[in-house]
Amino acid sequence: MMPFPGGIDANANATLLFSLAAAVIYAFTIDMPPKLARSAVKTLAVAMLGVLASLQGGPWLLVAALTLSAIGDALLSREGEKAFLGGLASFLVAHGLYIALFLRFGDGIGLLSAEPWRAAIAMAMAVFALAMLFALWRRVGPALRLPVSVYIAAILAMAISALTLSNFWIIGGAALFMASDGLLASEKFLLSAISPHRVWTRYAVWMLYYAAQLAITMGFLLG
Repeated sequence: MMPFPGGIDANANATLLFSLAAAVIYAFTIDMPPKLARSAVKTLAVAMLGVLASLQGGPWLLVAALTLSAIGDALLSREGEKAFLGGLASFLVAHGLYIALFLRFGDGIGLLSAEPWRAAIAMAMAVFALAMLFALWRRVGPALRLPVSVYIAAILAMAISALTLSNFWIIGGAALFMASDGLLASEKFLLSAISPHRVWTRYAVWMLYYAAQLAITMGFLLG
């Protein structure tokens, strides 16, 4: 059974399957050199979620956030500090759009104090963000400290703003997004070049990240 009306050939369902297929293909190419075809597959996985959101009349903020995320994916799939900073900037704007989206459809920040479990999760997220900032501060160069700090603050704000919603797919997606970014930062800056953990971290980062984007998208379109 498909999640949207019509069969497998309906535009929405076909677009979702195209996105899933691209995500799976990219997972099999993670360890390959950063060639154009590999970058294209990675970009298409989330770009197709943006197309799906547009086809289904999703909020424009969602479409824009997914589009900026896809651009960030394209940049981060390339090598070099300029590509990294460009990807960081794209995701920073995407997180800003997600914050605006979650706050627009949420029930307000006051919900965090009204329901203790939300406040507890927000506190855990803040502790995680501070721990990552402390660990990264000593490892990144001076030129990257400000961008990394701003990015950590943005993803923390994004994750906490998701807690103002009642849709658990969206809340879970935001938490997965934060976990993915934390693992990515660990892989890039904290793990040694010969660390055995590099064997699995790349796959985990991608799976967590794509699952996050998929959960947020489907939470809005089906919730």
